[in-house]
Amino acid sequence: MKYLVAFPLLFIANSLFAQTEKPFIKLVEPTKTSISTKASRQFIIGSTCKTCNLTINKEEVKVYPTGAFAYEINLAPGDSVFNLIAFTAPDKSVNKKLTYTYTLPLPPDTVKTLDIVSIETFPEGNLFVMPGDRIKFKVKALSACTVLVNGNIPLYEMPNNKMPGIYQGEYVIRETDSFLVNKFSVGITDKAGNTMSRQSRYWVSMFGPLAPDVAVTKGRLAHLLFGLGDDRLGGAKIGYLDSAVQLQIIGKVDKLYKVRLSKTRSAYIDDDAVEFLPKGTYTPESLTNRWNVFGDSAYDYVQLGLSTRLPYQSFQLVDPSKIVVDIFGATNNTNWINQLENCKAIKNIFYEQVEDDVFRITIELKQAQHWGHSIYYNGNMLVIKIKQQPQNLSLSNLTIAVDAGHGGSNTGAGGPTGSSEKMLTLAVSLKLQKALQAEGAKVIMTRTTEKFVDNKERILFYRDSVPDLLISIHLNSTGDPIRVSGTSSFYRYIGFRNLSNSIHKRMLELDLKDMGNNGSFNFMLNSPIEYPNALVETLFLSNPEDEMKILDEGFQQQITEKIVLGIKDFLNSCRQ
Repeated sequence: MKYLVAFPLLFIANSLFAQTEKPFIKLVEPTKTSISTKASRQFIIGSTCKTCNLTINKEEVKVYPTGAFAYEINLAPGDSVFNLIAFTAPDKSVNKKLTYTYTLPLPPDTVKTLDIVSIETFPEGNLFVMPGDRIKFKVKALSACTVLVNGNIPLYEMPNNKMPGIYQGEYVIRETDSFLVNKFSVGITDKAGNTMSRQSRYWVSMFGPLAPDVAVTKGRLAHLLFGLGDDRLGGAKIGYLDSAVQLQIIGKVDKLYKVRLSKTRSAYIDDDAVEFLPKGTYTPESLTNRWNVFGDSAYDYVQLGLSTRLPYQSFQLVDPSKIVVDIFGATNNTNWINQLENCKAIKNIFYEQVEDDVFRITIELKQAQHWGHSIYYNGNMLVIKIKQQPQNLSLSNLTIAVDAGHGGSNTGAGGPTGSSEKMLTLAVSLKLQKALQAEGAKVIMTRTTEKFVDNKERILFYRDSVPDLLISIHLNSTGDPIRVSGTSSFYRYIGFRNLSNSIHKRMLELDLKDMGNNGSFNFMLNSPIEYPNALVETLFLSNPEDEMKILDEGFQQQITEKIVLGIKDFLNSCRQ
């Protein structure tokens, strides 16, 4: 890496290259030359020729050997002009002018006349509701007024709010309510008795007694959500369900059906993941029947008879290792568990009725490491399939899945030089494939060429392939290209933590900043429970120095070697 010095010295230093390098300025941020913003901190990010020097408003800017640069600016209100000049000699230069218009955010403005300017409802969206459901309201209107929803639900002005005129309240749906498909009407009355009203954006309707209320899951990727929260990775998943699992539907928020799992537990599911059974279908519930616990050469099995396919949730425990499965709607009617001696993974199994309609199975494992399990139905028999620890923990005996993140139209992050995450993850993944094959491992790949592969297709492919381990390769990105850099790893389930942690420790040997081994990661490739999996965010592509490293094929090879060593460390820890 080189730092800029005074212009005459720079000219001398680069004179040998001036004939072959033509100056240019390519920006990835901002994408326009005139920028309007309400944030004072901005970054100018891009690249120039590898032997170019760069100034911004006559200030020398560091240019990396790749030609990348990142420059932070702090704007004053109004217009600011930044002149970028890239040069190899006084007569070989190019310039680009950027104009920023920074407008200070307006302070919160109160309502000055009799009016309602906004109505928010929580949950947000069109609602099918049942008695006992709560709807919260937040209204911005003229201060010191009386505000009612549907003429009888009072809202109260918040006295300690920074801005007057914010009214809040909530309503509990009653048995006597008879909502047709209708919007909420919010009325306001001032001290002089003047009134006006507005309707909410969303409608509400009662989930009527004649409507079907039992649905079954369809497809192979139906999953329950804990709640209505959402982020860029989607809502927090409870877990995937087999097809034809019966669910009691008790409401709907926009495109999510509300599901009653037990008397004290509810969840949500996408409306396109279920279809309704005819009205009159029994509420999903079952007594437990006979048990079978046995093993074969690769898996142990727990089989529990039920009269219908009920929803379930599983989670992992460590120290000691256990698998816990809750079956919602099941009630114990079992007097013994038949366990054969050919089990290699299961040490012990027992059950308890933790609630009237929640039946819990606890499976103690002989091995310290979780190697994955799956849950499905064979007819109405619930099957918990537990992978035994491989007897031979050499890479030559294992199947490793390597997932090159992104691809095709899903480009992923971008670097200052215009580099693309989808291309670099593929480059690293191909090197990792070769390194693992050199160790004798069987390697299965999401993609070996530049193409789009949907994440759902990836999950189903690996669910059918059942690898021993999965490593997903990615590059990170951030809004701060100067301060944020380094490597991180991600896992979702505590029983798979050791894999990602072993790889992460080896990655830190490359003298990279530690950005953590992060758990409970709600990413689709970390969601499967069938095999240990880890997502490796190798570097921050948004950072010029990290980008420079990942563009170097020699450094890509070092990354693959560290990942292989991390996998070996993980396997060695399983032998202890």
